[in-house]
Amino acid sequence: MRRTIDWADGAVVIIDQTALPGEYRLLELRTVGELVDAVKRLAVRGAPALGAAGALGVALSAHLKGDVPKDAELLAHARPTAVNLTWGVERALGKLGQGEDAVLAEALALLDEDERLNETASKHAAEIVLAECPRRPLKLLTHCNAGRLATVGWGSALGVVWHLHERGLVEEVLVDETRPLLQGARLTAWELAQANVPYRVQPDSAAAAAMARGMVDCVLVGADRIAANGDVANKIGTYGLAIAAHHHRVPFVVVAPSSTVDSKLADGSGITIEERDAAELTEHTPEGAQVFNPAFDVTPFDLITAVVTEHGRFEP
Repeated sequence: MRRTIDWADGAVVIIDQTALPGEYRLLELRTVGELVDAVKRLAVRGAPALGAAGALGVALSAHLKGDVPKDAELLAHARPTAVNLTWGVERALGKLGQGEDAVLAEALALLDEDERLNETASKHAAEIVLAECPRRPLKLLTHCNAGRLATVGWGSALGVVWHLHERGLVEEVLVDETRPLLQGARLTAWELAQANVPYRVQPDSAAAAAMARGMVDCVLVGADRIAANGDVANKIGTYGLAIAAHHHRVPFVVVAPSSTVDSKLADGSGITIEERDAAELTEHTPEGAQVFNPAFDVTPFDLITAVVTEHGRFEP
């Protein structure tokens, strides 16, 4: 399957990201309920891919002659932090008055657009990275997964790695394992291995030490929501990485399509932060241990070297 998420024979087809890296498995989702469940349990994840899921979910509801507004509401609230999910739902809903074929056509156009825009954004970001980092080849650090699995088919932050690797400019990628669900160790490492890019997985808590030892030329991350002032919500641990990078004078670059920018949100303080189930952390704790398990954090813009979209450097 070339794309992370697509449409085929009246179903939304996804790569099941909960099965990787042990098994490459495709799921055919034939009801909106199945798609909502896939979003909630992270079988499909990543802000741009969630935008595609939102649009395709509306198309699926229209195809099934369902209660489209009700289904759209369920989809939009399946996960609260990534703005792309609601954006994709609303974009497809805008064509509902023209019939189900128009809704599906809009959703499919969104898929094509996502691949193109993310490739363009990551190309712009690659040039910014090269301007900021004099050493060649580069030692890069990533957090969570912002590759093709997080998008329709190319990648945002990991897309920068693809551009640089094609030019022989990547020495190594340090991959934060990314707690609590190990999206870095499971998904980013899998993508890098598929592309024959040299990498090493490290615990999230090793990132600052790696910077102190000169093992990192640049940090590359994606985003789930970008406020109008440039504050960025991304997978939990991103904020700490930005603080460490700022201290060690390591460039910190965020890459995302412009659909991730929430221009209605003045700053990051208004971003809803999803909290995950306590059971993800309590396997090795005393019985009854209380848990703080946020899925995301917010990085202030003044800690970020550049936020990059398909339009180039984002100016708050």
